[in-house]
Amino acid sequence: FYPIHDLFDTLIIEKSDYFSFSCRGNLHISDDSNLVIKAVRLLEDITKQKLNVKIILEKNIPIGGGLGGGSSDAAATLLSLNKMFEIGFDYNRLLDLALELGSDVPFFLNPKPSIGKSRGEVLEEINFKMNGTMLIINPNIHISTKEAFQNIIPREPEYSYENIVKIWNENPSRIKQILRNDFEKNIFHKYSVIEQIKKELYKSGAIYALMSGSGSTVFGIFNDRESALIAINNFPNDYFKFIHLPG
Repeated sequence: FYPIHDLFDTLIIEKSDYFSFSCRGNLHISDDSNLVIKAVRLLEDITKQKLNVKIILEKNIPIGGGLGGGSSDAAATLLSLNKMFEIGFDYNRLLDLALELGSDVPFFLNPKPSIGKSRGEVLEEINFKMNGTMLIINPNIHISTKEAFQNIIPREPEYSYENIVKIWNENPSRIKQILRNDFEKNIFHKYSVIEQIKKELYKSGAIYALMSGSGSTVFGIFNDRESALIAINNFPNDYFKFIHLPG
């Protein structure tokens, strides 16, 4: 897990006489399957109280893109309501609730570079700083978690975190030979356009490119901002495109 603090959704939560939820930026995530609503209902079930709030979600992170947008929204909801209604759950209790909502949600309670183990909820904080500029590309394809996990075969990592960081610091170009995403094979087979994005990032000068999580977002790391700014023009205007600077 690697936090990108300059790409985010915005949650506006206010106490109200009744519960309401609306979303700006996407009109198709306002039903009970939304993780924000699930977080509210979970807290209500456990605390045995109605949490009447008005929630407005301003959606900026692509949905079903492997960037953890929904998971981060769920974590923010847990943290906000726990404080707003003085529920008093400590971090470990919130961690348990976050895991009930999804394997990626615990990371967003305290997002720092981490290695996720087990289902992803066992987090080991790591000392990692990305050098270079990250270009994030999403072709507006929604990939569900269920779809991504079909036919996936987990494999043990071939390199330890310490070795990967050492190689990254000494020769970043070698990373593409040793750091992989097991989701890519099946997703690329079904959605060739996502594979083409990765190829185009390398063609445009990225020192490393990879599909993010379960897709459909692909990121490329460039030596400098200027290279990323040139590369971003090689992708269609209707794609989601974002440049993340380190620091």
